[in-house]
Amino acid sequence: MPNPRLPKLNRMTLREQVLESLREAVLSGTFRPGDHLAETELAESYGVSRGTVREALRTLQQAGLVTGDSRGKVRVRTLSPGEIGEIFRVRAALETLAVEEIIARGDAPAVAAELHTLLPPAQEDDVDYLRRLELDLAFHQRLCELSGNATLMETWAGLEDRMRVVMFSPGQGDPVDIMNADHHAPLVEAIAAEDPVGARAAFFAHMDEAARRWSA
Repeated sequence: MPNPRLPKLNRMTLREQVLESLREAVLSGTFRPGDHLAETELAESYGVSRGTVREALRTLQQAGLVTGDSRGKVRVRTLSPGEIGEIFRVRAALETLAVEEIIARGDAPAVAAELHTLLPPAQEDDVDYLRRLELDLAFHQRLCELSGNATLMETWAGLEDRMRVVMFSPGQGDPVDIMNADHHAPLVEAIAAEDPVGARAAFFAHMDEAARRWSA
């Protein structure tokens, strides 16, 4: 019988633990785009070898979250304005397809009602940036889930890490503004109207504006 007084062992390897910690630090904005991730400092902080940190950083590089230069310095990836525009245009296409499938299925009123309850907070609400980001992404993720298209949802989820890196990038204007309820309400209204043409216009306009805000 297991001894209840003994703690359960962490089954993750040291490399996996370091990888998960670094990934979370990048995606939560602890490390921002352009920040240098020094092997020696990270190894000392985690109490592990530089080789363990190096392996974790290599995995993050393969995932497109960090980049290495010719001198071996690793930094959190900084996406170009062109790359940011591509990400948001792909999101617009995916979410427009989600809306089209919802309308074709006859579920638009129910979906619009649910999404209305998930609208991000108003700009004047006292919500910190990370929480606002989570609520924004949750709104768009739920829309994709409600499409019932598993491939669409998997594709959207595959972009999520890069979306988060973008949203911690220095941009133009006020990025908080684009994440508030006023900018999302027209999306819900277009779904409720069961108007695929209007929905497409609303989603592409929203994503084009988001790309402009976050393009350095």
